[in-house]
Amino acid sequence: MRVLRLEVNGDLVEVAAPEHWTLLEVLRYRLGLTGSKQGCDKGDCGACTVLLQGQPVLSCLKLAALCEGRAVTTIEGLLPAWRASGGEGADPVQEAFDRCGALQCGFCQPGMILSARALLNANQSPSRAEIREALAGNLCRCTGYTQIVQAVELAIAESVGAEPERPAWSPDENPWKVAVRAGRAPAPADGEEEQG
Repeated sequence: MRVLRLEVNGDLVEVAAPEHWTLLEVLRYRLGLTGSKQGCDKGDCGACTVLLQGQPVLSCLKLAALCEGRAVTTIEGLLPAWRASGGEGADPVQEAFDRCGALQCGFCQPGMILSARALLNANQSPSRAEIREALAGNLCRCTGYTQIVQAVELAIAESVGAEPERPAWSPDENPWKVAVRAGRAPAPADGEEEQG
């Protein structure tokens, strides 16, 4: 056993764990942060993705002892960080995933959202190709990824006040108008022009 001193979701914690334990094992089985999922245990699925110093890492492949002195953010830390920065509600990426119905079973959701958050922290206006590349390490067995990419595009559009890029499968329909009709996006205020 070894006492590890970690910074997790903005808190400094000391935790005793076997020397060989991964960051994922420490997060889930010592700290009770079960948002990071234990999927393949070999770095293939991305369900265990967390942010280490703001960069997405596969926590099932990272020894916890190598994370001492480095900031770890799990899915549980996104909402508090967003609110601490003056935001309301959940992190905009979390909100967009919810409003777009981006995921089904939810197993991959924490890793997907953290990978998307890391991308948007580094690049406020990524292209669709850059979004797909950033999410390439996160596998989803339930969806075709279309709504996941659309959710990231919605988060981008709302952060810059622009219209989301039109999905390839919907050439004649503005996704913003679809979201407004479905109640997933705010309707324009009186006197404002509807987007698209």
